[in-house]
Amino acid sequence: MTETEDLTAIRVVDFFPHPPAVVWRAVTTPELLAQWLMPNDFAPVVGHRFTFRTEPVPATGFSGVVACEVLELREPEELVISWEDESPENDMMTTVTFRLEAHDGGTRLTLIQAGFRADHQNDQLARKIMGGGWGSHILRRLGGILGAAA
Repeated sequence: MTETEDLTAIRVVDFFPHPPAVVWRAVTTPELLAQWLMPNDFAPVVGHRFTFRTEPVPATGFSGVVACEVLELREPEELVISWEDESPENDMMTTVTFRLEAHDGGTRLTLIQAGFRADHQNDQLARKIMGGGWGSHILRRLGGILGAAA
């Protein structure tokens, strides 16, 4: 993180000792996404609307269903999706960007979730919870399946 914390975004950078094509496959194949992120009905097509499903988090008003749309897709470099709770009671709307770069014989993955409202209590609680999740166990699970994704 920079000297001044960005209250509107989560930014996590990780390195995987696999080529971008392998990481890309794990990020854009529904069955593999389900193994490291959440069950889904994703398709790598701009405009495709899909959902991720997990356990609700009542403290943040999260219903357990993330409604998404593929906004940008540049294989094997960048995937941008919208990310919002399916429930109309939770009006947090963000985007998640997966940026892949060939680096040092592997792939540098930069994940950015942006659009949190700095002055909104639930957005900030969600940013804190999701920031910890992306930065610790979620990307670790991605790394764990990359051998199988090759």
